Amino acid sequence: MSLALDPRQRAMLQEMGVRVWMPAAAADLPVAAPALPAAVQAAPEAPNNAIKTVATNIAMTGATAQKVLKTSAPPKTRETATSTGVPAADVAGLDWPALTQAIATCQACPLCTGRRTAVQAAPDAPRLADWLLVGEPPDDADEQAGAPFAGAAGQLLDNMLKALGLSRHAGSGVAAPAAQAATAAYVTPIVKCRPAQTRNPTQAELASCENYLRREVALVRPKVILALGRFAAQGLLQGSLPGLAGTPLGQLRGQIYRYQGIPVIVSYPPSYLLRSPQHKARAWVDLCQAQEALRRGG
Repeated sequence: MSLALDPRQRAMLQEMGVRVWMPAAAADLPVAAPALPAAVQAAPEAPNNAIKTVATNIAMTGATAQKVLKTSAPPKTRETATSTGVPAADVAGLDWPALTQAIATCQACPLCTGRRTAVQAAPDAPRLADWLLVGEPPDDADEQAGAPFAGAAGQLLDNMLKALGLSRHAGSGVAAPAAQAATAAYVTPIVKCRPAQTRNPTQAELASCENYLRREVALVRPKVILALGRFAAQGLLQGSLPGLAGTPLGQLRGQIYRYQGIPVIVSYPPSYLLRSPQHKARAWVDLCQAQEALRRGG
C-alpha cells in the first residue's frame, strides 16, 4: 500500500514527527528480516480497519491532523476539593477517629499539594479541655512531627502553659474528666497542611479548614480560645470582622472576641516570641486575660 502525498504534505508530517513509510525500489528489496522477540510475536495483530484508519490519518494535512490529535486526547483532570474532601455538613457528625482520618486524607484545598503529612493535634492531646489554642500554619518542624508547635517553639509554649497549670498532653485518666479538662489545653493549627512551597494561606483555604476546626471545638468543648498569630485570628474571626486580613496583630490584642459564643483572645505565636523575646511580657498579659475570661465564664 502506498500513499499519494505531495511534498508539502510530507513536510508538514515531518514537522509533526510523523514518519512516512517510503516503498523501496524493486532493485532494493530487503533481505529476510531477523526474527522478532517472542514478546513482540505474541502481540495481537491490528485489524484491517485499524490499518485503514492509520493510513487515512497520515494522508491528512498537517492542520487537520493536529486538530484530530487535540480533540482525541483525553482532557486533563485535577483532583479537586469537591471530589475528595468531606462536605462541611458531614464533618459536623464525625467522631474523633473519623475526624482524624478525614484530616489526614483531605484534599479540600490547594494546601494539600505536596504535603508529606497533615498536621493536627498530637495523639496524646486531651479530648476535653477548657483551653483551646489555635496556632499558625504548620512549618517544616511541625510537618515532620505531625503535630503543631514542635521544636523550640513547642518548648516555649509548654513553659507558658505550665506557668498557668496547664498541659497540652492528656492526663493519666485517674482524675474526673471535668478536673482533667480544667488543666488541659487542646492545641491545633489553623490549617492542617504545609504546602510544598512556603506561602501564606488564602482566605478561601482558611475557610476550608475551618470546617475541621468547628468540629474540634464541638468535641473539645473549650471555655476559652487563644488565637496565637495573625492567621489563627483570621481563621477564627474573618466571618465576624470584615477587613481583618489587613489588621496588624498588635491591634487585635487586648480585646475579647467571640467564636461560636466562646471568648477568643489574640496573642503572639511562640515562634515570634523566640525572635522578639521583648514581647514575652505582652504575651503573658494575654494569657492572664484569657484566664480571667475563663474564670468569669466569658
